[in-house]
Amino acid sequence: MDLKRVVITGMGALTPIGNTLEDYWKGLLDGRSGAARITHFDPELFRTQFACEVKDFNVQDHLDRKEARRMDPFVHYAMVAAHEAVLASGLEDYTELDKDRVGVIWGAGIGGLLTFEEEIGGWARREDGSPRFNPFFIPKMIVDISAGHISMHYGYRGLNFSTVSACASSTNAIIDAFNYIRLGKAQVIVTGGSEAAVTASGIGGFNAMKALSERNDDPQSASRPFDKDRDGFVLGEGAGALILEEREHAIARGATIYAEVAGGGLSADAHHMTAPHPEGLGARNVMLDALKDAGMDAGELDYINVHGTSTPLGDIAETRAIRDVFGDAAFKLNISSTKSMTGHLLGAAGAIESIACTMAVHQDIVPPTINHFTDDPEFHPDLNFTFGKAEKRSVRAALSNTFGFGGHNASVIVKKYED
Repeated sequence: MDLKRVVITGMGALTPIGNTLEDYWKGLLDGRSGAARITHFDPELFRTQFACEVKDFNVQDHLDRKEARRMDPFVHYAMVAAHEAVLASGLEDYTELDKDRVGVIWGAGIGGLLTFEEEIGGWARREDGSPRFNPFFIPKMIVDISAGHISMHYGYRGLNFSTVSACASSTNAIIDAFNYIRLGKAQVIVTGGSEAAVTASGIGGFNAMKALSERNDDPQSASRPFDKDRDGFVLGEGAGALILEEREHAIARGATIYAEVAGGGLSADAHHMTAPHPEGLGARNVMLDALKDAGMDAGELDYINVHGTSTPLGDIAETRAIRDVFGDAAFKLNISSTKSMTGHLLGAAGAIESIACTMAVHQDIVPPTINHFTDDPEFHPDLNFTFGKAEKRSVRAALSNTFGFGGHNASVIVKKYED
């Protein structure tokens, strides 16, 4: 069976460092941190009192008030990012679009956490004392509802579902979209992910696991991947959307092509609920699988946007895996963790980081890793972590890594589009 080629024809971003694709990309290249004291609730009694929140966002600027009330914030974010991507792709104005062949595959790791928290945290009561719940409680909370709302808004009647694999969720969504299109099951798929877990239970839960940085005196420098004094990740929120399209369909309608999806890899650590395999075995396997799927050698890759969460164990395991997979070619790569700027968007991380890889390929520039202060002897000094500032270079292909609690690993490769 001949596999179709899959290209990226539109993107949208709503992030802690920019509420559009243009502003997000500029924020990355400028090395801007999105971390600040939490405003969504009073964090005074929490060990971590800061996060990377979406800023200057009013959902009523984008959605009807009545419609917005029936959605959790993670759906608000999804709708806004997806709309930017759809508009950028030109699909909205393409009158010959077969909507039966347009699908939506959307990722989220947690879903409607705020809705769940509000409903369970204080039951409303009827006069007889029995509990009374909002009739939209379940439809607002469930993870799949973003995909449903996107399809209903645009009338896309093709395949429609959500992926849940913790922090790998939106990368899984992108890989699924890639596979369905190249198998001929759809011509266009809106894909990506969203998350809105900066809530009291989100911060409290991750604090209980000792997963978050507690650098309350200096939030903007708290996310410091590969730094000797890293002390945990910074929770982020937002959404990223990509339009994946069958190449011939994109050419026929004169779409702008930003990059081509080359391949995707999947693996499991089979090791621990939350800790990575100490030797990076799952990370090694998923990158090898992605390269094999893309039909590429390690030397053909120029940039890796690493999972790089700023945790003591995770950064080491991933770097070991990169050296194992790429050998001497690892020293010719640019490596960076954009989580140093955006924080960790959990199920949406893979989407915004795949967008960063796509833009790096499209514009031949690598965004930096910020907040590096002290070298860690655990990391080879000749690896190029792109500390401090963006670097111009030819980027033929880029790989995005995302790893989730439960040992889920997903990697996707994008490359320059060649006719």
